[in-house]
Amino acid sequence: MHPNPSYQVIAHATLCLRDTIKKRDSFSNMDACIRDVKELSLVYDGKSENTFVSMYFDGRDKRSLQRRERACRAVLRGDELENFVKTMEHIRKHMERNRAVAIFASDKHDYVKVVPLPVPLPNMLVVDSSPYIRPLAEMTGEWEPFTLILINTHHAKIFSVSCGRVTKREDKSFNVMNKHKKGGWSQARFQRLRKGSIHSFLTDVVHDVKHIAEGDIIIAGPGQAKHEFKRLLPESMQRSVIAMFDSDMDDEQHLFSESLVAMAEMEWKEQKTLLAHIRRELLRDGLAAYGIDETLEAAREGKVEVLLIERGYKERGWICEHCQNAGRGDAEHCPVCGGRTSQVDIIEEIVEFAERTDAIIEFIDEEELCMLGHVAALLRYR
Repeated sequence: MHPNPSYQVIAHATLCLRDTIKKRDSFSNMDACIRDVKELSLVYDGKSENTFVSMYFDGRDKRSLQRRERACRAVLRGDELENFVKTMEHIRKHMERNRAVAIFASDKHDYVKVVPLPVPLPNMLVVDSSPYIRPLAEMTGEWEPFTLILINTHHAKIFSVSCGRVTKREDKSFNVMNKHKKGGWSQARFQRLRKGSIHSFLTDVVHDVKHIAEGDIIIAGPGQAKHEFKRLLPESMQRSVIAMFDSDMDDEQHLFSESLVAMAEMEWKEQKTLLAHIRRELLRDGLAAYGIDETLEAAREGKVEVLLIERGYKERGWICEHCQNAGRGDAEHCPVCGGRTSQVDIIEEIVEFAERTDAIIEFIDEEELCMLGHVAALLRYR
């Protein structure tokens, strides 16, 4: 196994890209997904539990969801069952074959939110007092958008990559004069003209990239043109270049695979840096929290700037929807207001609190984070 856990994501990402390269699908706007997560984190029932249904559908297998629906019907009673049955009717109206989607709904609250998924997520159906957003939050954290530029002296391709989908934003060529065969002064003059033409072409591509590029930038291509192209970029965009490598202009499959490796390596390094920063802050009793109890309290109070969560980790907990107090384990009544509580995954509640206050959330696979209690955070203030 490769020491970088992010490589586990690359195989799945490459499979997603394989079809995308052939179809040239336009990528979904990651900003829209991030806005959806923020909106959903603000939605909850302050009086009742089991009023919202969250469904993730991969666009293919409805049978697993049907089994989950039957299980929920068997458990729910009275008004909760009636609400669930009516809510599922709303949800089915938005389910389409061959379309990955997340649907969050409540008939009681006349609420339906449909989020198209650019990458299929595992099928899931959850009934709770608020939308279950963790899978959506993990997806937006794992699939950072980036711009890929494939360039030589006379041809440039600009791609936007987001959520495993690729869009070719620009494809331009320039008929650069071939090398002059005659010797003497005319050859030197010809080469100067040719270099000037190449410079003009690269400058033209820089102009296009300024209006297209988003996120990090990767530059690839044969020869030295990519290095000259980077030097022509504005300084702010040069700082966004995370990788450069040699690549044939026609081997796009190799190009995208190498780009995913570069993005995974960058993400891994950033996670290591964040963990090191948290470790320093903890040693000097600074702006950091670790463990579920400390991190939950900080997230509830809006103190979290960056939240790190062990990917896949869950822990039983409770929440009082009336006052939003929450904790690990079981509690029938809230110790603050005395209200009835709902059973939850306490990690999900930490995610929701963090989303509401625009914290950066990272889901990572690191043994050090496990030793810190599975969650940790950099704080805005004490």
